[in-house]
Amino acid sequence: MSRSLSTGLQLVLLAAAIAGVALAPQVLEIFTLMQITLFAAMSILALSLGFIWGFGGILCFGQTAFFGLGGYAYAVAAINLGDSTGAVFVGMLVPAAFAAALGYFMFYGRISDVYLGVITLTVTLILFNLINSTAGDEYRIGAAQLGGFNGMPSVPGLNAPGDPSAVLEPEEIWFVTAGALIAVYVILRLVLVSHFGRVAVAIRENETRASLLGYDPRLYKLLVFVIGGAIAGLAGVLYTNWGAFVSPTIFALSLSAEIIIWITIGGLGTLIGPVLGCVAIQAIVTEIGSQQEFNSNLVLGVILIAFVLLLPRGLVPTAQILWSRALALKARRGGAALFEGGPGGKDDHIAKAAE
Repeated sequence: MSRSLSTGLQLVLLAAAIAGVALAPQVLEIFTLMQITLFAAMSILALSLGFIWGFGGILCFGQTAFFGLGGYAYAVAAINLGDSTGAVFVGMLVPAAFAAALGYFMFYGRISDVYLGVITLTVTLILFNLINSTAGDEYRIGAAQLGGFNGMPSVPGLNAPGDPSAVLEPEEIWFVTAGALIAVYVILRLVLVSHFGRVAVAIRENETRASLLGYDPRLYKLLVFVIGGAIAGLAGVLYTNWGAFVSPTIFALSLSAEIIIWITIGGLGTLIGPVLGCVAIQAIVTEIGSQQEFNSNLVLGVILIAFVLLLPRGLVPTAQILWSRALALKARRGGAALFEGGPGGKDDHIAKAAE
């Protein structure tokens, strides 16, 4: 019964999200629409780490490595191909392949969880410094010049599949980005209810027990890592397309830390939590950026400390716990009322005995 209710609620929320996506261009100004388009792209990035960390048990401090690789791979491919259709797939394939290579050495090398975080953080620093040092004219891939710390401006935008002349308008880019966010959410939800997803979560809970049951934790962790890398690459593609620009700052460690804050606030072990945390923090940072009274990093630090101390589970898990307690309390009160005075209750039996 509860599972059916949960499924029904998810379908209602999904329908509401689709309706909101369809209505947004009609009720919002173009500037606001582009702003929430950015929020949607970053929410996909939040989902990528939320899946890896929350359900795979892999704390990756370098999720921006895949995010940046996706953005640069898309820019290079779009410039050389002259068509974004294949460039989008390249932007997902490159970070997925990199995640597969990196994950193979980490998981099959049986590196502990602490060193996983250190390695992913170090890889992000290496990529940042590597791309930052490609400022000369000789640093190019085909017709695409990497540009070093200046980045790659005028990156071709998304176009209709197979038609480079039909470049998408901002409203259409919103539909693509928000649609990709919904699609990623649904796909991850289906992955988690599949046999693969259940085994991955079991490995997160108790790796030794899963091994004794005949499952290879290394393989499942690697696959979770690759899926997260591909999703982060997609986020990088959409982010690069949003601004028609990509630079080494896409690998910034500050962004890696911010993603962890999004998930901590939204709720680890959920899919909707990272999205809500991302949108909330992005909105706060955007609002703070419009004035000079507060420092955004200071505000983020205060928010993180407050949630760690007061709501360590995050928004979504805490809301779920409160809702469950409210339902349980209502059920107990209903049972007590039935026992005391309802038909067949204690008072009813006493009245019949008195007669």
